[in-house]
Amino acid sequence: MTRKKNGFLTFLFSLVPGAGEMYMGFMKQGITLMGAFFLLIFLASWLNLGPLLVALPVLWCYSFFHVHNLKNLPDEEFYAIEDDFLFHVDRVLPKDFNMSKNSRKLLSLILIIIGAVILWNNLIYLIRWLLPDYLMDWYWAFMNRVPQLVVAVLLIAGGVWLIRGKKRELEKEEQEEKESEIL
Repeated sequence: MTRKKNGFLTFLFSLVPGAGEMYMGFMKQGITLMGAFFLLIFLASWLNLGPLLVALPVLWCYSFFHVHNLKNLPDEEFYAIEDDFLFHVDRVLPKDFNMSKNSRKLLSLILIIIGAVILWNNLIYLIRWLLPDYLMDWYWAFMNRVPQLVVAVLLIAGGVWLIRGKKRELEKEEQEEKESEIL
């Protein structure tokens, strides 16, 4: 990575989340930011979840100011920065990663959901030709809300699952403390 970069080009690239980091030589950071930015746009439009777009200005501002902070660092600090993924995805997975049974179940569930959504979207267009006009408005309104409802149910179920897991963990710790006090 070279230190001296054109100030005007740095500014232009900093307007696109991740592009400025890539221009400065931090490819992993840039790919992470750009991927997160466009993934949020995709998910918000695909699932019709407008409130998800609230995170875009935050991500954009972070990327913009991150590039300008990198540009203004002294040389020794700039060269000391290690290019790493921002969300540390590479640290979550071990080097000898082997999918466990639970990981395969989660991946298969995600694939099934994606397939079901694609099938659902295609069925909407096929069925609309079969329905009379007076039913089409009701059908269209209902079908456009189902993906949002499914996402809402999945989010609630995930939250309940996390709470139950934490509760079990706390109960297990309490039980271990009681057993250690008895001994």
